[in-house]
Amino acid sequence: MDQLAKVLAERIDVTVRAFDGPRTPDEVPAIASTHPKGSLAVSGYDVPHELADANPALSTFGVDLQMANDVDADLVHAHTWYTCLAGRLAQQLHGVPLVITAHSLEPFRPWKREQLGGGYELSSWAERDAYEHADRVIAVSAGMRQDILTAYPALDPDRVSVVHNGITLADFEEPAEDDDGWKVFDRYHIDRTKPTLLFVGRITQQKGLPFLLKALHLVDAGIQVVLCAGAPDTPRIGEEVKRAFAELDEERGNVIWIERMLPKNELNALEHGCDAFICPSIYEPLGIVNLEAMACGLPVIASATGGIPEVVDDGTTGVLVPLDQLHDGTGTPTKPEEFVHDMAKAINRVMADPERAKAMGRAGYARARDLFSWERIADQTIDVYRSVL
Repeated sequence: MDQLAKVLAERIDVTVRAFDGPRTPDEVPAIASTHPKGSLAVSGYDVPHELADANPALSTFGVDLQMANDVDADLVHAHTWYTCLAGRLAQQLHGVPLVITAHSLEPFRPWKREQLGGGYELSSWAERDAYEHADRVIAVSAGMRQDILTAYPALDPDRVSVVHNGITLADFEEPAEDDDGWKVFDRYHIDRTKPTLLFVGRITQQKGLPFLLKALHLVDAGIQVVLCAGAPDTPRIGEEVKRAFAELDEERGNVIWIERMLPKNELNALEHGCDAFICPSIYEPLGIVNLEAMACGLPVIASATGGIPEVVDDGTTGVLVPLDQLHDGTGTPTKPEEFVHDMAKAINRVMADPERAKAMGRAGYARARDLFSWERIADQTIDVYRSVL
């Protein structure tokens, strides 16, 4: 949450305790205001060498223990299960209020058991204990708020507030024509003259990529598709996606798969150079990728799940694909074939009307600008802080 930290630091004193090792002074983000009312400091922590080869959840706890030590603050604010233990220990050790922002929930990601093994029990325990004892929980969407209360019924609903995630529009401005980012089109042989649909996301169950690959068999073959999809959660889903892509490529073609994380300038150019964005997620507390696409002026076609309907205005900034799903924690579509067909129809409809798609993109940009600025969100976050102090 580096963007939130920067705008908060224009208003109050902020210390960020982060993973991935120590930071040097020049690695601390600059505060936008020239005369800030607050300050920003960043401390980074490494996994203790004794836990370097341990289960990832246990390694995370090793960092959390360091984070919880020597806290000099009026409150602590934890983000996701990775820092839940640190926040809970700091709350108990130093007698300060604990605020948690929920970006996702372990009970709604049961496929992580395959990834973490017994570590999933640890991450689930740390999250549950922290949530049930937090002074306030911030949900990034109304949909996420309902999920929190479903997952943790012992939590007082009055202690759960909604504050959306945000976006910095300046980070998504269209690159200049001579910017190196545009070389991504030549590097991956992406034809800029073709109508192009873009997907950006990890290869994980929650992002719904296998459903998209099925839907693309039903999408107009003249539509070029670019998949920025890498870092599979498990070998199993990685192999599943590889097989599905091979079948799609053989039957349809006109699909480019970029199997790595692109540098920011290339991804920015790609989003400005495509015509529509697709988000087939089956679990998405808010869907920041959709906001990023909207900030680039793209219409968004997305599943109507989680917090996505709070971001994508159906028929105005894009199209929502209906999704009936199980409420057993997996989010599995109850009618997968119908979901796939509805997704394909939505893609074809948006891509068949370029002028309407551009109008949706303009409306999406305005919505991202007006409702999801970090400045607005920082003010709402500070209101939450005040409520617990």
